[in-house]
Amino acid sequence: MSLFNSQAVLLVAAVLFVLGLVGALTRKNLIFILISIEIMLNASGIAFIAAGSRWGQPDGQIMFLFILAMAASEVSVGLALVLQINHQHKTLDVEKLSALKDEIATEQDLASSDASNIPVATLYG
Repeated sequence: MSLFNSQAVLLVAAVLFVLGLVGALTRKNLIFILISIEIMLNASGIAFIAAGSRWGQPDGQIMFLFILAMAASEVSVGLALVLQINHQHKTLDVEKLSALKDEIATEQDLASSDASNIPVATLYG
């Protein structure tokens, strides 16, 4: 006898996933985007556990362990990137980070710029 209804758990997982997706698409702060991605990963983990419980297999729990490991690595790399971006640009607003966009360089720009003659202190300081 199951202690919970697997359809109800899958519905909760779907709601959490949609909330995470909406948060990731609408937020402008990088930390809130990372939190929304974490919500999406946890929702998929809940769905795996519900599916594994439904069929009486431990596969859902094993997949959830992999999801937790991936989420932990995503948090560590994401936090390092957020700290570096905040240090360089003094903001975490995605709209204000236009320096990360690719700029199309013309041939004249490429010919006039010689990166080997630029001092390192001006590049990173």
